[in-house]
Amino acid sequence: MFRFAAGIITAAMLSVGAGAASAQTTGDWVLGNYKGAGYWFPGVIDKVSGEKITIRYDDGDRETVSRGDIRPYDWMIGSKVECNFKNAGEWYPGRIASLAGEKIGIAYDDGDKENTRTGRCRAK
Repeated sequence: MFRFAAGIITAAMLSVGAGAASAQTTGDWVLGNYKGAGYWFPGVIDKVSGEKITIRYDDGDRETVSRGDIRPYDWMIGSKVECNFKNAGEWYPGRIASLAGEKIGIAYDDGDKENTRTGRCRAK
C-alpha cells in the first residue's frame, strides 16, 4: 500500500513539475536567448502579449522576444554554465556548485571558484 501511494505522489509531483516548467506567465523565472546570440541568460517574465514575452534579466537588462526564444529555467547544482569571472568581462566555463535564488557558486573548469550572482552567468 505504501509503495503505491508513494508512486501516486511521485507521479503527481512530476506532473505538476512538468506543467510548471512549461508555464510562460508573468513572474516565471526563465532562460532567454538574449539578442538571439545563442546564449541563455536567466530572467523573470515581466509581460506576456500573445507570442511576445518581455524578460527582465537578472543582470537588469530587459528584452521582448518570441516564445521560441525562451526556455524553462533549469539550472541546478552540476549544470554547466559560463560566468563573467569577477565581473571583469571574461567568460569562463564551469559548473554550478551552489544555488540559492540569484546567489550562485561556480566551480570553474580551471579550478577557480567564485560566489557570484546568476546575472553574471549564461548557458549555451
